[in-house]
Amino acid sequence: MTQTQEQQPIPSIGISMGDPLGIGPEILVKALADPELRKRSRFVIYGLNESITFAADQLGIAPFWYRVSRGTDRAQRELAEGVVVVDDPDFHGILTRPHEPSLKGGHASKRFIEDAIADALLTDSHGRFIDGIVTGPISKTSWSEAGHQWPGHTELLAHRTKAKRSVMAFTSDRLRVALATTHIPLMDIRNVLTIGRIFDAIDLGHEACRQLGIKRPRLGVCGLNPHAGEAGMFGDEEQRLIKPAIEVAQRNGIDARGPYSAEVVFRKALEGAFDLVVAMYHDQGLIPMKLLAWKNAVNWTLGLPIIRVSPDHGTAFDIAGKGVAHEGSMRAAIELAIDLAKQRRSLAQPTTGS
Repeated sequence: MTQTQEQQPIPSIGISMGDPLGIGPEILVKALADPELRKRSRFVIYGLNESITFAADQLGIAPFWYRVSRGTDRAQRELAEGVVVVDDPDFHGILTRPHEPSLKGGHASKRFIEDAIADALLTDSHGRFIDGIVTGPISKTSWSEAGHQWPGHTELLAHRTKAKRSVMAFTSDRLRVALATTHIPLMDIRNVLTIGRIFDAIDLGHEACRQLGIKRPRLGVCGLNPHAGEAGMFGDEEQRLIKPAIEVAQRNGIDARGPYSAEVVFRKALEGAFDLVVAMYHDQGLIPMKLLAWKNAVNWTLGLPIIRVSPDHGTAFDIAGKGVAHEGSMRAAIELAIDLAKQRRSLAQPTTGS
């Protein structure tokens, strides 16, 4: 008899709260308040108990979690029941601060994600092992103020997991995008864009589509310049870098086409011509994604040895603490993490016969 995915133990998903002064605590509480979602996984929240308690009180949501204090003997043992908050006492009292970038918020959110990464890198037999990470929104300004010189979660995770390559990607019910470059100033893109970076986005984007159940993914690749360079009139990156990367992908059996003008390729994807678009830089891919699917888009880091997803938005300090933040993207991220974790467990499960 073959063990089915339904017979396997439910996964454990870690959620780093993000900046406790942003909307992370609120969207986390709103998403996990659904008991049906909580049945699908165990959850470990890395953050502050006071932050989610405040959010729950404000929203009229009854507590559905229990607390353990970070650094205690209890926190080092298995965290397997329902939803547990690993509460960090070093940052108690932070809610007295204004909802804005801060050194303390930077230190707190950095520690939360470091703890989650450490647990995700444990062996799966360890009581603290988690199958995947959902990261709450951070403030890059806060990280900088705190002396943490990482452009974002993506780069930190790639470094901590020793990933040979990684790609920032986004998925939603209307559009999927993979980025050849991430948090890089616009003026520097032409100096860091390479055939290898573009190929990695195509290759890992293709594999991501397969993980989502698309058997024969079709990828449309953006140009960098207006009109995809117009045969070299507006830049040579299309001929010198992008087209060769596409050709390498095609030789590896990937259905990748382009380079297309960005103003054309996203419309083609919406019409069903492509399953994923490879964009050359952050805003080229993120503007259409956030216009079309800001309530349910998910940021997915491809190429890591661990699962990492996040909501596709920032800390929104301007509305933090007001109870009005939309939890759709956080919920979609949690659901994707669960699905990917179950898929990974299923692939790792040895098949037995009777």
